[in-house]
Amino acid sequence: MLGFQSTQLLSGRSPRETRFQADSIFVWKVRFWRGALSPVRLPEPSVVSRSRPGHFAVRGPPKEVVTRMSPMSLGFRNRPTIARYKLLVFLGALTFILYLDRVSIGQAAPSIQAELNISDGAIGWVFGAFTLAYGLFEVVTGAWGDRYGSRRVLTRIVLWWSAFTVLTGCVPAFSWRIESWLGLEGFWPSRGWVVAFNSFAVLMVVRFLFGAGEAGALPNTARVVSRWFPLAERGLAQGTVLTCMLAGAAASYPLAGTIIGHYGWRWTFVLFGGLGVLWAGAFYWWFRDDPAEHSGVNAAELEWITSGIPAQSGNGGHPPIPWSFVLSESNVWLLGGIISCAAFTAYFYAFFFPTYLQNGRGMAASGSGWYAGMVTLGGACGAFFGSMLAGWADRSQLNPRWKRSLMGCGLMGTSAIVLSLSVACDTPIGASLCVMLAYGLAQAQQATWWSVVADISGKHLGAMFGLMNSMGVPGAVLSTVFTGRFVGQNKARGLLGRDAWDPIFIYFVGVLAVGALLWLFVDVTRSAVEPDEATAEGLLAGKLVPEPAPAA
Repeated sequence: MLGFQSTQLLSGRSPRETRFQADSIFVWKVRFWRGALSPVRLPEPSVVSRSRPGHFAVRGPPKEVVTRMSPMSLGFRNRPTIARYKLLVFLGALTFILYLDRVSIGQAAPSIQAELNISDGAIGWVFGAFTLAYGLFEVVTGAWGDRYGSRRVLTRIVLWWSAFTVLTGCVPAFSWRIESWLGLEGFWPSRGWVVAFNSFAVLMVVRFLFGAGEAGALPNTARVVSRWFPLAERGLAQGTVLTCMLAGAAASYPLAGTIIGHYGWRWTFVLFGGLGVLWAGAFYWWFRDDPAEHSGVNAAELEWITSGIPAQSGNGGHPPIPWSFVLSESNVWLLGGIISCAAFTAYFYAFFFPTYLQNGRGMAASGSGWYAGMVTLGGACGAFFGSMLAGWADRSQLNPRWKRSLMGCGLMGTSAIVLSLSVACDTPIGASLCVMLAYGLAQAQQATWWSVVADISGKHLGAMFGLMNSMGVPGAVLSTVFTGRFVGQNKARGLLGRDAWDPIFIYFVGVLAVGALLWLFVDVTRSAVEPDEATAEGLLAGKLVPEPAPAA
């Protein structure tokens, strides 16, 4: 290593020039690029010799030396900063609040139904209103992040959903019969139908708008991760985000239960909504879309973040999404099918598992909340474990076509097997442990899913993540509607307890098995937004219809 004595501090931003004095004889000019230098062989007649321990004398005519070195070799002041890990704390807090607000209604549902006079079937439609809006607005809000930047978009959508979290706790108990109010009783057929505007209708609207706000969180989070973390760390970052998300869900059950017990269900939503407002203010003040513009990112960290990432073109505009090619790409539909299969079971865990423990396993409400939290915590641990596996797969030299496909297939298939064992357990704790492990395995494959989506989406990650994640909405909506109807029909036939609930697990196991099989057909080496050579030839031959070129 060349041992220069610096005449000034090496902590500036790239690019810059720093003057060094070598052996107090010659002044050399060394170009400093992003805080990273490494020794190069000096051309003759220069001679490099040791003058004293730890120093080298460079003898010969003055020359310009352009060098590169690992950041760690420049000493403490030039080590990479850790701004990206501070950002990870923000993103973890975001997804923690995201799920804290989302699933708290599951714990508050009995109190809401009693006060607002909402039936079991109607509360299922309230859950479905959120899910429907979530799916409808994911692509839109993801595309906003691509176009306007995630800093502005995330701040606005967090404030939006926080406002509607608070408004959930403000829905009054009332009921107006519209036909009576308008004097139209004679115009309606007397078949038991009542046109009404009541607490149920207002709650439906509030939860729909709440879902529209939450829809943009994960697409924009994925976009931030792709721009602030190097390829080697994205698996860990995505897994950490997933872990915090599920930790928020796990904490929501006991926290909401405690607040409801002391202050009532309305204050639960008011307090949880306030957390989002605090987060939005802090995030907008600290975050920048481009890490190069952040004062806490030094040159060494910036180079590490951008390692392996192709340089962006400087034309300023964001290119249009090639929708005709995207919608013809099999990877898009396969990954959408996988997320729909995963959502089918995940929404049962989030919204119905406490009710299953109470009505199917005979547990008290307080105990079911802790067991449901335990299951969700298992999902959080699985997400973190999956991030480790995803990072290992990214660094490994295994076949790039199969390493992540086989991992996703194995994790999801094992989840199906473990879930099938839960119905064979006679105790609630045994069944909950099996479900916890099954959920953890399913969430472990979710980290791989995120990694694959990021790799194949190119510049359009926000919109593409929104598109593919929104494909999980059919599975989520079907799960809530199907579970309610299935159990209701069993009860109508006189089945009670486990006899009414356990048969539904067969369907969840089957859906997970289908998702595992879909993983085998995903080709992670093929882009979903840029055609490969064979597809490009097909476009030229007229087999596909390309998007029109944007105007100059």
